[in-house]
Amino acid sequence: MDSRAQFQPQPITEDDIAHFLASTPGFFERYAGLLASVQLGSPHSGRAISLQERQVELLRRKIHDLELRLAAMLRLGRDNVGIADKLLGLFQVLLSARAQQDLPGLLLSELERRFELPQVALRLWDLAPEFADLDQASAALAAATSSAAALPDRLYCGPQAGQAALAWLAQPEAAQSVALLPLRAVADASPFGLLVLASDDPQRFQPSMDTDFLRHLAELAGAALSRLLPVRHNSAP
Repeated sequence: MDSRAQFQPQPITEDDIAHFLASTPGFFERYAGLLASVQLGSPHSGRAISLQERQVELLRRKIHDLELRLAAMLRLGRDNVGIADKLLGLFQVLLSARAQQDLPGLLLSELERRFELPQVALRLWDLAPEFADLDQASAALAAATSSAAALPDRLYCGPQAGQAALAWLAQPEAAQSVALLPLRAVADASPFGLLVLASDDPQRFQPSMDTDFLRHLAELAGAALSRLLPVRHNSAP
């Protein structure tokens, strides 16, 4: 084998050039005129432009993307403020209720009105004897509560999947997405109720959505409706 072939220099690749330019920051200072003479194709106009113009295009695109992200964040912030205001108004109404037996009906009507929910339902159990005749504590619930699998113990948010609680809705077949919120008097206590929020919009309640609002709603609704429980359930441990 010809020994000269073993030492024949390898051709310079684009990666070699890129590595040289990245590791030699003073190159373009020494050859400043080169920047102005380099011509690139514009992805927008198709004409040849200088390297500086191409960088300006890239910066404009980045700025535009940042503006879109900022606008989305501002919209999300406004939406969150709006939800917080609605939630505050809802519980101001519940706290100002004079008759405790009015609480379940007020909760349902305020949810429908303030959050524009087409269907809501509520069932309560283990209530104090004086509230046993409430519509939301009907005797028909006894069979459902006897089975632990019939009622969820955790918050559910997503498409309707034939959950037993959907039978409480006026039009269960119209529910495309639902949120099921177990209600507790205090954290870690056993649920004494279940709140059902239903929408004909499949995207209204999704498994991927942030459920902090729904969790707060369940906690506050549970605290408000715990006034219907016997005293032994209502007292914190």
